[in-house]
Amino acid sequence: MNLVTGATGHIGNVLVKELVKRGEKVRVLVLAGEDLTPLHDLDIEIVEGNVLDNCCLGPAFEGVDTVFHLAGIISIMPGKDDFVHDVNVNGTINMLAAAKAAKVKRFIHTSSIHAFKRIPHGVLVDENVPIDPESAVAAYDQSKAEATLAVLEAAKNGLPAVVVCPTGVIGPYDYKGSEMGILIREWMMHKINFLIEGNYDFVDVRDVVQGMILAREKGKIGQIYILSGELIRVADMWRLVKELVSWQKSSFINIPVRFASFVAKFTQFYYRLTRSKPRFTTYSIETLHTNAVISNQKARLALGYEPRSLRESLSDTVAWWKQEVPNLLKKKDR
Repeated sequence: MNLVTGATGHIGNVLVKELVKRGEKVRVLVLAGEDLTPLHDLDIEIVEGNVLDNCCLGPAFEGVDTVFHLAGIISIMPGKDDFVHDVNVNGTINMLAAAKAAKVKRFIHTSSIHAFKRIPHGVLVDENVPIDPESAVAAYDQSKAEATLAVLEAAKNGLPAVVVCPTGVIGPYDYKGSEMGILIREWMMHKINFLIEGNYDFVDVRDVVQGMILAREKGKIGQIYILSGELIRVADMWRLVKELVSWQKSSFINIPVRFASFVAKFTQFYYRLTRSKPRFTTYSIETLHTNAVISNQKARLALGYEPRSLRESLSDTVAWWKQEVPNLLKKKDR
């Protein structure tokens, strides 16, 4: 039996679909009242609970061999955030304790490339880069680092745990609308877009899932595996999407980085005041200008990880958005 937390998220729902496709038994831990649309029509067992509530975790672990822990809060807001820390760190610690008590055979923890220390350009980012729990960049980075170290410590103490660290995840089945998913959808809709220069490494959600399953089967206890994809400039990614939706005549307005960073300082106050989902922050801008030359060589050699091309991933993403929102392209600017 597989137990999956964060099952309605982008990676989570694709993982559950793949496990069911393989004929494996799956139990998902979801919040009470959570929207289960991403898991519609799947033959799975659903248990309500919360990773912050130790009392409810015991029943979820009954008969479980493998845990895929994905539950967490993704945030692109800079600064401190107690809720992000609570869910990402304390929630993981609770899951580790429950997994140890249940004597699971494998614990696959989904961390993030942001758990690693941000290093200067010109240095290859791989698993030798230290995890940075003292990161001052954002609560998200710090929380993923702290949670990762907690998993590694649990592995030293006997829990058969493995950590995977995806880069920027894109791809189909993005029901909740990730930051990049919504951006790609907007690129599909409008002739003219505003872009901020920069680049990053993006990986297909389906390849992340394959990497997680390979980590379950071949990963060494206490090891971290980076699941990266392909480094691309934002402008080149935009051009690919435009090509895929047959925008013969389209253009973008380049926003200077300094101006974008200045404006973002004010938009962050708006997001906090209105409690709306952040789209444009100093953190997201800074991320596009950090060292994103990231190696997945360890995962390739040790696990057999083979990510697909970004063109294929974007093609499938565009096709999925067309299917999910049938009138999407009818809203294009004329």
